[in-house]
Amino acid sequence: MMKMNKIFIACDNTNIQRIKEIIKKSKTSKLKLGYKFGLEFLSSKNGRKFVSQLKNEITFGDYKFSDIPNTCASAIKAIKDLKFNYCTMHISSGLEALKAARKASGRTKLVGVTILTSLDNKALKEIGFNKDVKKLVYQQAELANKAKLDAIVCSAQEVKIVKKVFKKEIITPGIRFDSKLNDQKRVLTPKQAYKNGSDWLVIGRPITKGNIKNNIQTLINHLN
Repeated sequence: MMKMNKIFIACDNTNIQRIKEIIKKSKTSKLKLGYKFGLEFLSSKNGRKFVSQLKNEITFGDYKFSDIPNTCASAIKAIKDLKFNYCTMHISSGLEALKAARKASGRTKLVGVTILTSLDNKALKEIGFNKDVKKLVYQQAELANKAKLDAIVCSAQEVKIVKKVFKKEIITPGIRFDSKLNDQKRVLTPKQAYKNGSDWLVIGRPITKGNIKNNIQTLINHLN
């Protein structure tokens, strides 16, 4: 049997009806699908309630926690009732915070976020980093490995680097079917990302804007 391609659909708005539509219309036997909820949705009035009532879906709480060890661990305990399969935090929070969060996460897979895909070398210099993206991501992957994280989020362009030191799941955002960048800097197509070794792709607008069923079919055609 062929291995199913795994996709997290980014549910990035606050309209519950639209989210329900995305989940319903994206269903297909040809892909393994999960649903990623970001800060916009999780911070909205009805977001938390909606997630707490979701049944039989693979869910991803993209909180990108970044704080002192105690706060990260407490925040993860505070979302336990939502039973997320995956939850994110910034690797840049440091080793102690990663370890504390990992201890608190229990059955939820803790995912370390590397350098955001909206940043490039110029942006990193502005923040005060003097290493380039690839070197930083490699170092962060080593840290994630040390903290025994369950997965890493990185750009498809860095997957091969990450794989040298991190052997668990790799989740890749910044996926576009064509060359439209929007606000992302480091992007690849789904086929390229899988070829590089990504386990999960995160896809938002190319699926959720417009006709969802058609977009899913376009993706399936693209992968074949």
